Amino acid sequence: MEALTDVNTRSPETLLESFPRGMEAVSHSEIAGRREAGQTTAPVVELRDISKWFGGVHALKGVSLALHPGEVLGLLGENGAGKSTLVKILTGVIAPSAGEIRIDGEARSLRGTRDARTLGITATYQEPMVFPTLDVAENMYTGRLPKSRRLVDWRALYASASATLSELGVELDVRTPVSHLGVADRQLVEIAKALGAGARVLILDEPTAVLSSREIEQLFGIVRRLRDRGVALMFISHKLDEIQAITDRVVVMRDGQWVAERKTAEASVGELIRLMVGREMGSLFPERPASPGDVVLEVSGLSREGYFDDVSFSVRAGEIVGFAGLVGAGRTDVAQAIFGIDPIDRGSIKLDGLAFTPKSPRHAVSCGVAYLPENRLVNGLVPSMGVPLNMTMSIWPKLVNRLGVFRSQEMRRRAAELARRVELQAGRIDQLVSTLSGGNQQKVVLAKWLAASPRVLILDEPTHGIDVGTKAEVLSIVADLARTGVAVILISSELEEVCAMSTRLLVMRAGRLVAEFEGDADRDAIMRAAAGAREAGVA
Repeated sequence: MEALTDVNTRSPETLLESFPRGMEAVSHSEIAGRREAGQTTAPVVELRDISKWFGGVHALKGVSLALHPGEVLGLLGENGAGKSTLVKILTGVIAPSAGEIRIDGEARSLRGTRDARTLGITATYQEPMVFPTLDVAENMYTGRLPKSRRLVDWRALYASASATLSELGVELDVRTPVSHLGVADRQLVEIAKALGAGARVLILDEPTAVLSSREIEQLFGIVRRLRDRGVALMFISHKLDEIQAITDRVVVMRDGQWVAERKTAEASVGELIRLMVGREMGSLFPERPASPGDVVLEVSGLSREGYFDDVSFSVRAGEIVGFAGLVGAGRTDVAQAIFGIDPIDRGSIKLDGLAFTPKSPRHAVSCGVAYLPENRLVNGLVPSMGVPLNMTMSIWPKLVNRLGVFRSQEMRRRAAELARRVELQAGRIDQLVSTLSGGNQQKVVLAKWLAASPRVLILDEPTHGIDVGTKAEVLSIVADLARTGVAVILISSELEEVCAMSTRLLVMRAGRLVAEFEGDADRDAIMRAAAGAREAGVA
């Protein structure tokens, strides 16, 4: 393929031709016009009746789909639906047990990721796979650095990298070490790397999971640019608003099977949810708890140098207080200080009217404060342990008898009760936590804190990376906890979620509280406050 010609033989100007060969003549508008006329473009990649077994587990069951040039295909499904297995097959990580992969109409066997990349198929993930100690250009051309007389041609490398980024509309200094970049820019480096290597098919797997709204818009602009150049894109996300905003066509999977295919413009959110979960669902968000009680948590003038300053708020029993703000606004830092993870320089905290100085997370838990962290697998669970041990972690001392013997049967009894409360899928209680889907892992973390019967529950991005059905279940549990009198702090980057769930909404920017909203808040006003477009007084 011309797009895969050795980079060492090409000038910086001709390196731009590493974008999909022959596809610039097939624009997105032309493809859309053909479809309106009832015509279709030939797929770049086609999966036919793909199945995959892992021992006795049937992970994929006869899945068929096609990726067309100049189109963004959305792939939807709950955790465990088979999306990740499908991506691994497309990128050559694993081979299908049955079925056929056709590329440009020809049956092909992908014997590894190198085969997939050579054929122009690549993927980027929510955690970018980059070399932090190398600069942007070196990351973009890893394994194929331009050379002159067996030495790296640094001038050609930086010129080529700059030209490729410029073509994407990305403003990055190609000499910047990747360790100095944020997650969003690292993702852009990965995309530029894939396209510079001649990618004709680009799979974006949960690319917006940790991005701010501004970074998401930047990414979407690049996706549209690539689509218009004729790249075939697959976009995987649990966020239905993103699927509707960026995709042309949607394929829904459930339990390892193809369920349905829809033109995005013709599919409602309600229909997509029904197809994913296999049943009709009511509202995604439960009713807010009513009639909060007395103040449980009172924070006054809380400060930590370089992180947040003069933060004051209160949370009453049965109340859900939401925290909105852009990435880096200081919401997580405040939560970790209240939970005893990080030190406090100034200010005070009261718990049920009494002074509370969190010395450590263990001390905070003993006083009735619980914290569900954003990174559940690293900070909330022990992946190598089973579900019962993780679920009861917060009450292990209570499971030891007078002789110092751990009561395993009592642990399993309590774990079974907690599993019912959080609606953990049947059979999952006997598994290692590392083998669970993201949604079920989140349920285990939630169960761990339910076991401790906290007075204050801090939730940091509780629905991050989980499917829509599980999201509804988790938020329903949170609302039920508030109704029993638990004071809840909800930190979420999903504006719709935090607005729908909160009885009061606080907005942070640059480490300070800048606005407070009661009840149904105006989304535009929240975003203006978060972005600093206006200063709002805190009630």
